[in-house]
Amino acid sequence: MSLESVTQSVDEAVSGFFEPIAKWLGEVVFYAVPVGGTDLPLIVAWLVVAGLVFTGWFRFVQVRKFRLAVDVVRGKYDEKGSAGEVNHFQALTAAVSGTVGLGNIAGVAVAVSIGGPGATFWMILCGLLGMATKFVEVTLGVKYREVHADGTVSGGPMHYLPKGLAERFGRNGKTLGKVLAVLASFMILFFGLFGGNLFQVNQSYAQLVSVTGGEDGAIGSSAGALFFGILVAALVGIVLLGGIRSIANVTSRLVPAMAGIYIVACLIVILVNVSAVPDAVTAIVEGAFNPEGVAGGVLGALIIGFKRAAFSNEAGLGSAPIAHSAVKTKHPASEGLVALLEPFIDTVVICTMTALTIVIANPATLGEDIGGVTITSDAFETVLPWFPYILTVAVMLFAISTVLTWGYYGLKAWTYLFGRSRTSEVTYKVLYTVFAIAGSLLTLQTLIDLADAVLFSLAVINIIGLYLLAPVVKRELNSFLEYVRARDTGGETGDGEDQESVKTTV
Repeated sequence: MSLESVTQSVDEAVSGFFEPIAKWLGEVVFYAVPVGGTDLPLIVAWLVVAGLVFTGWFRFVQVRKFRLAVDVVRGKYDEKGSAGEVNHFQALTAAVSGTVGLGNIAGVAVAVSIGGPGATFWMILCGLLGMATKFVEVTLGVKYREVHADGTVSGGPMHYLPKGLAERFGRNGKTLGKVLAVLASFMILFFGLFGGNLFQVNQSYAQLVSVTGGEDGAIGSSAGALFFGILVAALVGIVLLGGIRSIANVTSRLVPAMAGIYIVACLIVILVNVSAVPDAVTAIVEGAFNPEGVAGGVLGALIIGFKRAAFSNEAGLGSAPIAHSAVKTKHPASEGLVALLEPFIDTVVICTMTALTIVIANPATLGEDIGGVTITSDAFETVLPWFPYILTVAVMLFAISTVLTWGYYGLKAWTYLFGRSRTSEVTYKVLYTVFAIAGSLLTLQTLIDLADAVLFSLAVINIIGLYLLAPVVKRELNSFLEYVRARDTGGETGDGEDQESVKTTV
C-alpha cells in the first residue's frame, strides 16, 4: 500500500468520525443571525462589543498611550532585576508571529472580494478596537503569571482566570476559575495541534508545491511531502526545545523579516500605481458607507470587515497573553501597552496594505469564487510577474513563525493539564513535531474546522473573565503610569486614581 493511499484512508476515517462533531460545534460557536439582509456571527459581535467596551472603559488607551507603548518596546522603561525570560520587543514579536499569517494574505482578499473595498474600512476599525481588548488580557496575563523556580514563566487564561477570580470573588470565584482554566487549556492545546501546527504546515506545503511544478514537480509526490514535513518538524523541534527564549530569538528576527518582505512588495505595487491611490482610498471610504453589490449593504460590508479582522488579530481569544507573560517587567500594564500594538501591526498595517494593494491592482480574479491567496498573488503579479515565489517565501515564514509560537502556547496548556515534569514536556514536544510531519501529508480539514470552533469558544470564557477583572487592569495601569512619571521627572508620585495626565506619556 502506497503512502498516498494510507494518508487518504486516514483523512477519510478522521473526517467520517469528527465531521458530525465539527459541524455541530461550528453551528453553535459561529451561529449567525440575519441582520439587514446578511448574516452576523454572534461570536464576531461578542469580540467587537468587547473592543468597544474596553475602549470606553480605558478612555481610548490605544490612542492616548500609543507613543508610550512604543517607548516601552524600545526599552525606555526597562527595570533591572525584573522577573521574566524575554524583553518587551521579543515578547511582542513572539506574539505577533502567532497572529500574522495566512489570514493577512488570503483572509483580506476574501473580505475585499465579498464585501467590496469598504470592508477594509471596517476591518481597520475592528483592529483599532481590538487593541484595547488585547491591552486588558495581556495585562492580566502578566499580573497573574507564575514564575517557576528555574526562572521560566507560565501565563495565560489558565492562570489569570483562577487566580484573578479567586482574588476578587473568594472561594466561589476560585472554583469557577479552575473549571474555566481547564477548559481554556484544552481549547488552546487542541487548536495549537491542528490550527496552529498541522494547518500551517499543510498550507505552506501546498503553496510550495504550486510554484515547483505542482503534483508532478520536484516535491509533489508523497515522498516529497514526507521530506518537507520532517524538515519543518526538525526545525520546529530544535527551536521548541529551547523554550520561549529560543522562540523569541527566532521570531524577533523572523517577524520583522517576513513583515518587511511583504510590506515592500505591497509598496512596490502601490508606488507603480501611485496615481490610483487616491481613487483606491476613496473607494474604501465610500464603499464602507455606500457599498454596491454587497449583501446587506453597509451592514454587510461592516460584518465582513469585522469578521476578517477578528479572525486575524485574535484579540480577546486569550492566546497572546501566554507569550507576553514571559516578559521581563515588574509592571503588568507595561506589557499590556506593548500588546496593544499587535492588532495595529496585524490588522491596521499588514491587512490594510494587502487590501490597498488588491483594490489598486484590481486583478481579474477579484470577485470570483477562488481561494484568497490566488487573488492576492494575482494582484501582485500585475506588477511583479515573479511574485508567486516571493509569496511562497512569505507564506513559509508566516507558517513557521506561527507553528513555533503555537507550539509554545500548546506547551503551556499541556503543562497546566499534565504537570511540568521533564517527561511531560518531552512527550508534548514529540507529539507536536509528529503533528508537523502529518501536516504535509494530511488535510484533516474537519479537525481544522473543529479547532477553529474550539478556539473561538474560548473567547466567550476569556472575555467574561476580562469584564470581571477589568478593575484590576485599571489599578495596574495607574500604577505603571505613576512609575513612568517618576522615571520621567526623577521624583516620587503618590497614589491616585487618575495619574494619566502625564504629558510625556500621551
